[in-house]
Amino acid sequence: MKKGYFFTGFPGFICNQLIREVLKRNLLQGQVFVLVLKGMMDKAKKERQEIISELGLRDEDFVIVEGDITKPALMISEENQEFLLSSITHVYHLAAIYDLAVPRDIAFKINVNGTGHVNNWVKALPNLERYIYFSTAYVVGKREGTLYETELIRPESFKNHYEETKYEAEVLVEMLKKDIPVTIIRPGIVKGHSQTGETIKFDGPYFIMNFLERLKFLPLLPKLGKGVAYINLVPIDYIIQATAFLSFLDVGAGKTYHLTDPRPYRASEIYQFMMKELLNKHPKGTLPLTLCKWFLSIKPMRRLLGVEKEALDYFTWMGHFDNSQAANDLKDSGITCPDFKDGIPAMTAFYLKQKDNPNFQINIL
Repeated sequence: MKKGYFFTGFPGFICNQLIREVLKRNLLQGQVFVLVLKGMMDKAKKERQEIISELGLRDEDFVIVEGDITKPALMISEENQEFLLSSITHVYHLAAIYDLAVPRDIAFKINVNGTGHVNNWVKALPNLERYIYFSTAYVVGKREGTLYETELIRPESFKNHYEETKYEAEVLVEMLKKDIPVTIIRPGIVKGHSQTGETIKFDGPYFIMNFLERLKFLPLLPKLGKGVAYINLVPIDYIIQATAFLSFLDVGAGKTYHLTDPRPYRASEIYQFMMKELLNKHPKGTLPLTLCKWFLSIKPMRRLLGVEKEALDYFTWMGHFDNSQAANDLKDSGITCPDFKDGIPAMTAFYLKQKDNPNFQINIL
């Protein structure tokens, strides 16, 4: 039968890039369905038209479906439900709230309850060939040491509500593996494209760039703590290419993959790379992280520097992601994670081009 690809999380950046890659990998064959909130409809229509024009698709091959993952049956109309149930072969569930500072009730509603509703909907699809769920490598919370793809262990605690609710959501998806073909994707911290630097928001590693850019007037800029922890940053192009490949790989059904950097850099190294490329300076001295966290506990200071205080927790977290399963299943694909250092020039150039564009800066609470 004709393939039907259903996506949540549209028109988000990862989702719209993944749609392009899935269609290209399948020679533009198949029909795309995207679930879109009513309030996002204008943006979704614009992005849809860009994809149609770029790939030369027929209008009927890209369908927007109004709905909401936080509601039963995804709030899809009965008319659309009947058609979708018979048309969908692949479901990509990306919709979530990606924010380290998100309040727990909001994160739970979207990430956990929303995933539960998607799971229930997916179980009713008679022609389902694969259900691909986007989790995060950081479901491990505060567990440290070597962390494996084959594990899903509740940690004693989490660094933030984003991690906690993504863990709870993955537990729900993991339970489906015995009944339907599930592939769970656990990316590291997502950064922009390795060659173009393109992204749609400056969070994660871009908090460091905000910090450096806004304090560049100082004669000296210190390191932030010792910075011995490894920060696992992965470019969007690697995540997209690997996910599209693994979602059609027969042995990928029933597996969980760490799409992480097998050779990550320490926080101190990343800080130095960015300072050199952005300001052509080197750090002098060290600012203790406890003092940094105190400064960032003050809302005006967080907003001035463009940094969420929760981001500093990753500067001291001593975990390492084993990605043997992903590496083994990707070995014949030619898809590998680019070296973070090689992507610094493109990342910096894109940041400098858009740093004053409010659409790229997230709202610091």
